[in-house]
Amino acid sequence: MKYSIIIPVYNRPDEVQELLDSLTRQTYKNFEVIIVEDGSTNKCDEAVAQFVGILDIHYHFKKNEGQGFARNYGYAHAVGDYFIVFDSDCLIPEKYLEIVHHRLSENFLDAFGGPDKAADSFTNVQKAISYSMTSPMSTGGIRGNKKRLGGTFHPRSFNMGISREVYEKTKGYILPRMGEDIEFSIRIIKNGFTTGLIPEAHVYHKRRTNFKQFYKQLHFFGRARININRYHKGQIKLVHLFPAIFTLAALLLPIMPFINLNLSLLQVSGFALYSLIVFSDAATKEQNTVVAAFSVVAVWTQLLAYGIGFITEAFMIRPKIKPKQ
Repeated sequence: MKYSIIIPVYNRPDEVQELLDSLTRQTYKNFEVIIVEDGSTNKCDEAVAQFVGILDIHYHFKKNEGQGFARNYGYAHAVGDYFIVFDSDCLIPEKYLEIVHHRLSENFLDAFGGPDKAADSFTNVQKAISYSMTSPMSTGGIRGNKKRLGGTFHPRSFNMGISREVYEKTKGYILPRMGEDIEFSIRIIKNGFTTGLIPEAHVYHKRRTNFKQFYKQLHFFGRARININRYHKGQIKLVHLFPAIFTLAALLLPIMPFINLNLSLLQVSGFALYSLIVFSDAATKEQNTVVAAFSVVAVWTQLLAYGIGFITEAFMIRPKIKPKQ
């Protein structure tokens, strides 16, 4: 089976070069790589040119419309039997395609997702952010589970594969951004296709390199959850409300002593205990107390950013984006 690896990119030539370098070491060789430059001003064409003749690689430049439509562009130009999408800030382990091919050959999935991990080369902050986004101590724990809370596994586009049949029936993404991958997964499942997690098919996902960038990303994710619910009702579960509840409780901290001192002390104790649990869990998993300390900051950043985005978007009145086929 031939795989088409599709990578949308926007102003990230250095990361694309690292990603492509990791793909040269794949043990399974029957694949092509499609780079879709989504209107970047800092293009990656020179980085891509270094791998011509080493990889079966194809470079496309299009106007900026968002990563969802960039992926659609890649799907439309793919010749493979199965399409795999990576974010441009991922590094791919050498046995990734071999693992995926073995799994699909034994028990085929119309669409799959894989988890993400932190590489040893990542900074302490990147490792902390990775912990926050993958740990059950935050809402990140639901991303790498075989089943999401309340139903079937929903692949995410940082590490996701679909069969050609899925693309031909669904026509890909109908949203350019803001929850586009979750919306796509919902339609894949509604169309009767099988989905599942391949736990061993992980990628090393750099995500954001500092907490300011991480905050902006998670604020957008919080808004995206509300946006998805506009297209598919019932997509807000208790786990998605937790960051909003956490945020409201944190915002009440300064005034709580004036309302009820005992309740204020209980609230502070609860936050302190939660932070201690996060620190202890991260220290155990990462074997690094510096990463553990940064992990507490990362978890707080994740929950507050997501919660604020979720709350503010919930009060916005927006027309639905007209789907682009």
